[in-house]
Formats: sequence, structure tokens, C-alpha cells
Amino acid sequence: MRRNVSYLLLPCLLVAALAAPAPAKSQQGTEEFAEQVLDYARSNLQTWITDPVIVYAIKEQNLLFASLKERDIARMDKTWIDSGKFGPMVIDLLDRQASIIARERREESNGVVNEIIVMDMHGLNVAISDRTSDFFQGDEAKYQETYLKGPDAVHVSELKFDESTQKVQTQVSLSVSDPETGEVIGAVTLGVSLDQLSR
Repeated sequence: MRRNVSYLLLPCLLVAALAAPAPAKSQQGTEEFAEQVLDYARSNLQTWITDPVIVYAIKEQNLLFASLKERDIARMDKTWIDSGKFGPMVIDLLDRQASIIARERREESNGVVNEIIVMDMHGLNVAISDRTSDFFQGDEAKYQETYLKGPDAVHVSELKFDESTQKVQTQVSLSVSDPETGEVIGAVTLGVSLDQLSR
């Protein structure tokens, strides 16, 4: 079954829809790059997110945070941001088994993946490979174009040149479903180095 793919990609860099007619010759390289990112996500990320520890962590947090209000989420996000790199919330999340698995998956990618973020039904961090700038991802496309769109949603972000790594990067995100019920329970995002992916 073809996935519902949502693109937020820079014009002239990637062609929007997979079902579109064959691109012009000058655009074929970028279209193939988009296909590479999606193929990588389908063949790797899709299997990673069925890990029982990841699924359990999302479901557990959904239960824990079931009655959260917007003000509660805003307060948690502010605490995360204000706490700095080694704040209690950050350390607690990085020490969780689901985050340890995320770091292992990042290392196993041989440089293709530089970041993994697992989110709950609100868009709050459940597991992270590295500290994120904020705790709440629910106001971003990585959550809005996946969790809110249903079980088959995939989103690829715009290309970015990372000054620190000197590499071209993008993010690919998918909804996470409960393997037993098929219900969407969260979302996951991979930061992908296109330089490494093309090797």
C-alpha cells in the first residue's frame, strides 16, 4: 500500500509527489535523492519503531499524560528549555531504555542517522538519541504531518546545511502504530545525513 507522503521540501531541490510524472532531466537527481530518503525510512525506520520497548514507552507515556492541558505542556516545555543541556528532565529521558535503544539505532546506521526523536500522542518527547532544543514537538510538521494524518503518514522536511557537521541533512518522520490494534499512538523522526546516505 502506498503511504500518504507529505513533503515540505525546498523548491528546485526535491520534486513533490511520488506519483507525479517523471521529472525533467535536470530534476532527476533530486527526485532520486527524495526516493532514497523514503526508501531508507521504509526499510529501516519502519522496523525500528516496532521495537516492543519503544511501543511500550509511547503507550505508557500516553496513559501518564492522558489528561494534560495546553498549559501543562507549555510548562513542561519551558522547564526543559530552561534546564539546559544537563537538566533533570533531559538526563531522566536520556537514561530511559527507549532512549538507549534510539542511540544504538543511530550508531548502527554508520553515520546516515544523526538524530532520533520518538513522540507521544501530544508530540512530547518519549525517547531521544540526543538532547532536543525543546520537549514539545507538537507544533512542528514532524508531528502534525504524521500522528495527526494517520497510520500511513510519512513526512520529509526541507533540506538543511548543518554548519557543525558540514553536511546536508533532512528529517524523515512516520506515524507509530500499536502493532496489536493498529491505532496510531505517536510519531518518530530521523535526522538523515544525505551525504552519508548517498555513499
